[in-house]
Amino acid sequence: MNHDPKHILIIGGGYVGLYTALRLQRRLRGSLRNGSVRITLVDPQSYMTYQPFLPEAAAGNLSPRHVVAPLRRVLPKVRIVNGRITKLNHDGRTATFEPNEGAAREIGYDIVVMAAGSISRTLPIPGLTDIGIGFKTIGEAIGLRNRVLSQLDVAESTEDEEIRRKALTFVVVGAGFAGVEALAELEDMAKDSTRYYRNIAPEDLRWVLVEATDRVLPEVGPEMGRWTLGELRGRGIDVRLGTRLESCVNGHVVLSDGDTFEADTLVWTAGVKPSPVINATDLPVDERGRVKATTRLTVAGHPDAFTAGDIAGVPDVTNPGQYCAPNAQHAVRQAKVLADNIVRRLRGEELLEYRHKYVGSVAGLGLHEGVANVYGIKLRGLPAWFMHRTYHLSRVPTLNRKVRVVVEWTLALFFKRETISLGEIHRPRDEFRAAVAADRRR
Repeated sequence: MNHDPKHILIIGGGYVGLYTALRLQRRLRGSLRNGSVRITLVDPQSYMTYQPFLPEAAAGNLSPRHVVAPLRRVLPKVRIVNGRITKLNHDGRTATFEPNEGAAREIGYDIVVMAAGSISRTLPIPGLTDIGIGFKTIGEAIGLRNRVLSQLDVAESTEDEEIRRKALTFVVVGAGFAGVEALAELEDMAKDSTRYYRNIAPEDLRWVLVEATDRVLPEVGPEMGRWTLGELRGRGIDVRLGTRLESCVNGHVVLSDGDTFEADTLVWTAGVKPSPVINATDLPVDERGRVKATTRLTVAGHPDAFTAGDIAGVPDVTNPGQYCAPNAQHAVRQAKVLADNIVRRLRGEELLEYRHKYVGSVAGLGLHEGVANVYGIKLRGLPAWFMHRTYHLSRVPTLNRKVRVVVEWTLALFFKRETISLGEIHRPRDEFRAAVAADRRR
């Protein structure tokens, strides 16, 4: 057995991290078995979230468990450690690992994969951190679902018209994929839920979409974007284009167009930025703060460092002068080439270029509604919704998850979706603390 195995360190368990490890696990099966290679993946969570299904999880169309892939189950040949890399010294081939619990330690490596992804890009807007919620994690998606449903409970149970109006007003900032899909699915769910309330009608709900540019869903092209805009407004959604959020202190929303109103729920989806871990590395970054990548998915000037996905600025060889878009379509395909290039690097072979022409986009707009622009073919309504589900089902990792998703979708054809708020799951100790406090008062 080789007593000095090559160590591959993967930072991040998202699309790139999971799919890279999955392919390496398959390509390096023999080396992993005889101990000449070992792989470690670092991520704060023990699962990978398939983000395109977050809107369906938030709307109750999919169980949260089926939107995530457990890393240890999917990657049995890879060591999974939960925590964060707080410093990377690539010249010294060491990373400082801070586990979720316990003291930090150094991890040595031979090859590193920087796949830490992105975080929400926020702005210094007064009140944003007090009432705003992002839409990148399964926790945020389910928390938002519970929030919307609990606001219906609040409105049903009060006789104060101001509280009621504020509870039934929902604001989404950002009209890209995340914002439009989250709003469309949640609006559809909330409208459907009103049938179970005596004093709430669908028209009592107010949904406001705030977008700083002059279009929605730029990813699907101008024509489909205009159709989506008409579809949203036709459903009674208040879409504000060319408008910015100025303030939301205590739920008092102030927009740049001069309008003000009260809202208890605000979803922030106005862009992402690379994970801050790159600020603690000696790897080169580009003008946008991304890791500077080559067309072979190595870090510029560092043949033993690889990168891809949201954190990387990968040149688009099919569109000279441009970069690959930070989306799941590129991330999954980049991971395949990245893993193959690591294998080639270990074998001393020439690395491959990443080459993939963007084929288009699909988006869901609620149950049986969607928009798509794929290979120039433009679809909307039910056909686009079906294409959206079919495409993303094909991208979900593992057959296990694919089957579970199909079963849930099939059951949804015969049974109505659940519209229960389980907000207390975010505060599991409240009831116990109340009991303790009651005993102390005796």
